[in-house]
Amino acid sequence: MRLLIVQTGTAIAAVRTQYGDFAQWFRRGLGLSSRQTRCVRVDRGAQLPAPRSVSGIVVTGSGAMVTDRLEWSETTARWLRRAVDADVPVLGVCYGHQLLAHALGGKVGYNPHGREMGTVRVDCLPAAADDALFAGMRGCFAAQATHLQTVLRPPRDAVVLARSALDACQAVRFAPRAWGLQFHPEFGVPEMRAYIRARDGALAGEAFDVPALLRRVRGTPQARSVLRRFARLSG
Repeated sequence: MRLLIVQTGTAIAAVRTQYGDFAQWFRRGLGLSSRQTRCVRVDRGAQLPAPRSVSGIVVTGSGAMVTDRLEWSETTARWLRRAVDADVPVLGVCYGHQLLAHALGGKVGYNPHGREMGTVRVDCLPAAADDALFAGMRGCFAAQATHLQTVLRPPRDAVVLARSALDACQAVRFAPRAWGLQFHPEFGVPEMRAYIRARDGALAGEAFDVPALLRRVRGTPQARSVLRRFARLSG
């Protein structure tokens, strides 16, 4: 059984040309080879396998918006509900995090605090201390972020594990073996800087100091370590 990467979008063209696409970034972060994973491009209409046929599931970010209720996205949401009910380990990242929240009855929409971009501080909440994925991530850590939408209201019985200054749901445990991360553990420093440069026009229009954002980008090893722990939980 292989770990399934549910790819819901693709990296910006300028970034993809230099650094590859999301599935490659996640494989590196998870410490898994292409033989140990399977990637399904749901945004291109690819069919998902039976949830119990895979060892674990990672759902990637996307340039799409969950609130657009695209057909492929709603189909994936229904499939994710089945995967969670089947107790298959699931990790949603950015769009994947929001889609998982939507699938399980939460509310997703534009972040009232605006765009979150660059290397940000994430603060662990008390519930993280005994969480299977976040145990050991005490205090605060740096993480890479780029998003406009967010989880505005977690599903009932979900547990919020971490927050940032602009986002109250940076990490959520949706079920005993299902988690969502608003931050990007798969991003390295080059990818984060490339995304900031690619979005510089929009950022400047929103009064961001783009050179300062670029200067503040740094490595995020603690955030990245979440992927290796998820790979072990899915083994």
